[in-house]
Amino acid sequence: MPLRLLLVTPRYIPYVGGVENHVYQIARRLQCMGVDVSVLTTDPSGQLPPCEQLDGVKIHRVCAWPANRDYFFAPDVYRVVRRGGWDLVHIQSYHTLVAPLAMSAARRAGLPYIVTFHRGGHSSWFRRKLRGIQHLLLRPLLRHAARLVATAQFEIDLFCRELHLADRQIVCIPNGSDLPEVPQLSSTAADGSLIAAIGRLERYKGHQRLIAALPKILIQRPDVRLWIAGTGPYEPELRRLAHRLGVADRMDIHVIPPLDRERMAIEVSKAALVVLLSDYESHPIAVLEAIALKRSVLVTDIAGLHELAQQGLVRAIPVHSTTDQIASAVLEQLRHPLELSDVHLPTWDECAAQLLALYQDVLQSS
Repeated sequence: MPLRLLLVTPRYIPYVGGVENHVYQIARRLQCMGVDVSVLTTDPSGQLPPCEQLDGVKIHRVCAWPANRDYFFAPDVYRVVRRGGWDLVHIQSYHTLVAPLAMSAARRAGLPYIVTFHRGGHSSWFRRKLRGIQHLLLRPLLRHAARLVATAQFEIDLFCRELHLADRQIVCIPNGSDLPEVPQLSSTAADGSLIAAIGRLERYKGHQRLIAALPKILIQRPDVRLWIAGTGPYEPELRRLAHRLGVADRMDIHVIPPLDRERMAIEVSKAALVVLLSDYESHPIAVLEAIALKRSVLVTDIAGLHELAQQGLVRAIPVHSTTDQIASAVLEQLRHPLELSDVHLPTWDECAAQLLALYQDVLQSS
């Protein structure tokens, strides 16, 4: 009888984001490996089907409130976890109210559960300040998890320290980084004037810093164009900033549909430079995919991005760099792009295989 696995995530396809992509990539691969995979997620909009299948994976959506915030209060998560007849529950990200509901239900039902942190930043200063209290409240539930999964090595020490957890409880399984192979890529030359900034449109992602530097970049490189690939609540502010600085005609904001991985590979491969000036990232999939396509990448020297810089896979600048420093770093990278060769990054197949091995180990020892 196949392993009955429930993946619990605040958001899922067709929503766009790192966690959404992570769960989509592992769910369909685990299904192909013989696991009976279901995804439990929320639909604050109330406009998506409550049940459907995608790539053989069963998707269950429940209502969440409020519709315009990322709290994801979804009481039905508790009910579905308790009554679903699962062998194992894997909870993806701990930031919202979905995680404690799912952990509480699994513990009450006597089901082994795993949590992948997916620690990220947040645009709200208040929410960032509350993280310590959040950790205190979640600690009992996290301590009862069969395993905890970090996507980057630095997170193991971080969570052991912040949550007072034993390091043997946490394993590191990195995100995958492979986009589909596209034959056209071999004949697609990078556009030397295109800069791509990939990431959800939130203040903490730092897109506004790159826009602020664009006028100074254009003085020396008037041909430069900026593509911001993402959606999110900060889009109106980014557009207003571009208009105020007189660079709106040099900037385009549009997102590639999350399931169109071939088009994403083609579009990112055209960029001369990929930029992410975020306040916090653990193991950003967009950056890994850009590296896999051998794009030159400029990032802020923080958290998981620091690890990539240490490996020589990206170039990094201080997170509090001035507008002049950002413009200078971008121009330098355009003049002298980082050349990558023979890069081996973890793949989604490897990620799924490591997770399956972890599931089997948990079930054998429970």
